[in-house]
Amino acid sequence: MHNDLAERRAALGWSQAVLAERLGVSRQTVISIERGRFDPSLPLAFRIAAVFGARIDEIFAPAADDAPATAPLG
Repeated sequence: MHNDLAERRAALGWSQAVLAERLGVSRQTVISIERGRFDPSLPLAFRIAAVFGARIDEIFAPAADDAPATAPLG
């Protein structure tokens, strides 16, 4: 899953530690999410979106290999 968490955090001048504290998670969790190594749980994704005043789908997007295959209609 791709995200722009690091860019949003940097735009606010927050360190990873500050964001982790606001989310109630460890700094390592923030690092892992920013690097795409860890996909947050749905409750955590909602907290992340709320902290940035955004929707989940504005912050997170599926990677090309995560996108569901679509079947042709008809």
